[in-house]
Amino acid sequence: MSKSKYKKRDINTLIIFAQRGDTKALEELIRRVQKNVFTMFSYLTDKRQDISDLTQEALLRMAKSIKSLKDVALFKSWLDRIVTNIFYDYVKKHTRHNKIETDIDKLLEIKDKIGCEPGEKCLFSEMEKIIKAALLTLPENLRIVLVLREYEGLSYEDIAKITNTALGTVKSRISRARLKLQEELKEFI
Repeated sequence: MSKSKYKKRDINTLIIFAQRGDTKALEELIRRVQKNVFTMFSYLTDKRQDISDLTQEALLRMAKSIKSLKDVALFKSWLDRIVTNIFYDYVKKHTRHNKIETDIDKLLEIKDKIGCEPGEKCLFSEMEKIIKAALLTLPENLRIVLVLREYEGLSYEDIAKITNTALGTVKSRISRARLKLQEELKEFI
């Protein structure tokens, strides 16, 4: 099958082909999900090199274990679980060796982007950076559930499964995360 034909396939078909060992389907699947995985990690940590490394690790783990996915309809939550587990491992590793530092000033630097005109696009970019900086001030256990809920759009039940946490704990953490985030952003709201 030609490369362009894979681009026209839906994601479920690509998953099935990848599970059967079709490397072109796997390549296309990785191409389609890598931006989402990268974005999710970028909301969880501010270190650009770490985000790239974590993204690569998640995509590699996805590729290696794609055959173990039983139900293709659960691919998104399965991939979110991979991302979550890798992030938890990252936090454990870095809190043992050295505290994860968030450079708020670095995150708040607003650089002109080509095509950032008229003001609305620049304002969105600036607000996104401010929100990301505020997110990074949250403790990891609050940050991950909030990102899964607000950016990934997962249900409380799915988040509980992915994080191996009780449903009530997930609801409580999301509530606390929203309150802390609202406090961090009060001067902008």
